[in-house]
Amino acid sequence: MRRRQIAIGALLFVAASTEFCFAADPRYPDWPCVQAKVPEISLAAVWAGPPLEDASWKNNAKVSALVAKLGARRTPLDEAQKAITEFLAGAATEKVTSGTLLFAGLFDSLNAQRASVMNGLERITRKQRDAADKIRSDVFALQALQSASPPDQPKIDELSNQMAWQTRIFEDRQRVVKFVCEVPTAIDQRLFALGRTIQQEME
Repeated sequence: MRRRQIAIGALLFVAASTEFCFAADPRYPDWPCVQAKVPEISLAAVWAGPPLEDASWKNNAKVSALVAKLGARRTPLDEAQKAITEFLAGAATEKVTSGTLLFAGLFDSLNAQRASVMNGLERITRKQRDAADKIRSDVFALQALQSASPPDQPKIDELSNQMAWQTRIFEDRQRVVKFVCEVPTAIDQRLFALGRTIQQEME
């Protein structure tokens, strides 16, 4: 009876998990988040300052070091904003140039971070789809073993334990996905806030 309950539970799990495999936007079939996928941050949405085309921020060691610090999500936003204020206060007449370089670096860095997170989410989606297919296959294999006469109990036990482990991994990944889906939006918000601080200090 217990093994039959495991099989029924796994079938219900597989049925529920198929929802995961259908993306809301057909353009991005592997995108697992409720939030719409926006592949890149729109520059116009976060920056109203000077053009960034000629901002070679990587050639400026001080700016590069500051970009690394400010772009790290472990750096609290208020601390990052304070660092921007101090940096541009020391730039004197070069505030506009320095601020533009700094934002260009943040835009490139945070866009790259965001792309990495989004690519990771889509890799997890593909793994989850494969995992759901495997569990579905194992459900039918378990039912066949249970229907055999006589049933091969050691194999039934082995497959049941394997399915329980696979289901747990699937569910753990689902929880992680829900959390990570918030990260691209958090990066957008961070870049907008830092860009606004830079522009205020450039004035």
